[in-house]
Amino acid sequence: MAEAVLVAVAAFACGLVNSVAGGGSLILFPALMATGMGSVAANVTNSVANLPGYLGGAVGFRSELVESREPLAALVAASVVGSVIGSWLLLVTPESAFDLVVPVLIAASAVLIALQPVVKARLRGGGGRSAAGGVAGVLAATVYGGYFGGGLGVILVAILGVTLPSRLGVLNAIKTVLSAVCAAVTVAVFGIFGPVHWWWVLLAAPMTAIGGFAGSRVARGIDEGALRSVVVVFGLVVAAVLAVR
Repeated sequence: MAEAVLVAVAAFACGLVNSVAGGGSLILFPALMATGMGSVAANVTNSVANLPGYLGGAVGFRSELVESREPLAALVAASVVGSVIGSWLLLVTPESAFDLVVPVLIAASAVLIALQPVVKARLRGGGGRSAAGGVAGVLAATVYGGYFGGGLGVILVAILGVTLPSRLGVLNAIKTVLSAVCAAVTVAVFGIFGPVHWWWVLLAAPMTAIGGFAGSRVARGIDEGALRSVVVVFGLVVAAVLAVR
């Protein structure tokens, strides 16, 4: 029961944080590992459970998505291809090797989230615009997303910001849709070939959906900086604990 409560709370927080600041996987992933599952199983279970959260966020951002229909199809296609490649790479990685690299991935994700204000400041200053560059960038980012995914939202916003002439709210909405596509691909791939713990998915997935929708609704009222700081510190602590272990 204690593990179920831990995973449910972590899943809600994961969905909310993904909608507001990004990096929610850094909360749910260690909670799943705390139930006793291995790192690869926790990662694929985390990826599958995150899909409803991204869908909930996408529904919440539907008004912003109306402004982004034109570039969305090519970006979604790139996200599908990249996610398939990343998921396949994870499945062929031995768990012993993944155990070694996962603290580095979590620490890198925390650093990316910490740098998010710098990214947003650069985006407000404008930049070059290249639709082809956006597709290539999304393809590369979602390879990482299919493999691990922590901090994927920050990477996507940065890529979209320098390749699409859209305001930041629209970029955040597109990021949420592409993250949902990446998660949907991992559900298909890991659901067939991966060691998914479906009981935990059944518990966590609805909570990520509720958290994702709640985050999209209250994003303007939450102190994003404080939330980001908590996620960054938590991620670095988790990385240190896993590295020592």
